[in-house]
Amino acid sequence: MTTKQFVIVGAGPAGMRAAEQLVAAGQRPIVIDEAQRFGGQIYRQAPDAMQRERRDLYGFEAGRASAVLDRFESLLPQIDYRPDTLVWHIEANTLQLLRAGRTHTLPFDALILATGATDRVLPFPGWTLPGVYTLGAAQVALKYQACLIGPRVVFAGTGPLLYLVAWQYASHGGQVAAVLDSAPASAKLRAVPRLFARPAVAAKGAYFVARLRLMGVPLHSRVSLLKAEGTERVTALTWRASGATRTTECDAIGFGHGLRSETQLADLAGCEFEFSDIEQAWLPSRDSAGRSSVRGVYLAGDGAGILGADAAELSGARAALAALEDLIQPTSMGRAAQIERETRAHISFRHGLETAFALPPRWAAEAPDELIVCRCEEISAGELRACVRDTGTRELNRLKALTRIGMGRCQGRMCAPAAARLLADAVGCTLKDAGRLRSQAPIKPLPISLLHDAAPIPAVPEDEDD
Repeated sequence: MTTKQFVIVGAGPAGMRAAEQLVAAGQRPIVIDEAQRFGGQIYRQAPDAMQRERRDLYGFEAGRASAVLDRFESLLPQIDYRPDTLVWHIEANTLQLLRAGRTHTLPFDALILATGATDRVLPFPGWTLPGVYTLGAAQVALKYQACLIGPRVVFAGTGPLLYLVAWQYASHGGQVAAVLDSAPASAKLRAVPRLFARPAVAAKGAYFVARLRLMGVPLHSRVSLLKAEGTERVTALTWRASGATRTTECDAIGFGHGLRSETQLADLAGCEFEFSDIEQAWLPSRDSAGRSSVRGVYLAGDGAGILGADAAELSGARAALAALEDLIQPTSMGRAAQIERETRAHISFRHGLETAFALPPRWAAEAPDELIVCRCEEISAGELRACVRDTGTRELNRLKALTRIGMGRCQGRMCAPAAARLLADAVGCTLKDAGRLRSQAPIKPLPISLLHDAAPIPAVPEDEDD
């Protein structure tokens, strides 16, 4: 059996299933995981020192989570699993890694990027106050640290995660003060035909909403978030719906508008991108098997397009089959075709979700000038608009160069979606025409102590006449 260096970045559903497929073919893949334990966000495990029942962690998904996690754990003797490891750059078929405060390099013959997704943030006034979290962060606190972000929480934004996290908090004893959905209730009805592409998943979503209502949680639709109130920390959220302005007291806010793919590593690997109308974002191009435009680089899971955990498993297996076929030997076309058929139902369901949880169409037009968009560099919506007005900027990277938006700690991971919408609104162009931020290494902050390992900069020789 020919041995090649197969490397998987990410140990969520896509990465775990890709590893399983490679092991079955006689390979020993290297799995790079930024987290301490495998599972990704959806199957995030508590720390070793904190023993928790999986039913408590995953609810309805406990059986599925156990099957996926136990299967991967059984593979550990046959793979090279590297947790707590950050990939911060890719260049010339080599990964640049950070682990335990030291940098390392790792060459590869085939690279499967299963980088997952993060919250899409459309900010509102006061969102930088202590006590305001993204929905993903609120879920991490509950799953990983077994704590709530506050005793009284308002969940706001839109997307299926909004109702899932609210239900998880309410089920664990948290007081959910309100669930504020920016999408109209009528949109859910229009989405029903496509949502029935996956009836069991649609039924779970309906269950979360029903349980929240039975628990007495106020649910509101077509909501505009006006301001998080407070000085030292958040104390209330002011919002508008049906022409009326209301204020809900709370100790914390969890908000988000769906998910966005983590694409920085695909960008650094040199992959071509294309605009996705359904995602309203630029995504790395791939074929139905997960092959990117770069030979030897494969894309799987939500990092290549948001389809959920079950579809991520399918795409991880399909990408591994493609890598094996390209580097080792022909694979079962029957299995590959089956995976692609099963994936089509997930794509139809995804279209239903986009209808049910459409992003607020006038967010950019209604964002006040004083709204902080980039919290790292403290850049406001007004500053971005002024830059467009004064310089004629029409492209996102030019806007970054002139205002420093996206140059901070998050490298645009949080602010880029909002900045692109503000730019498109100010210019009067489409989101596609506004462009995308080009990724830069390192994709996340590195310890300054690593400068000790860098080559010294040669001193400039002194002029002998001085």
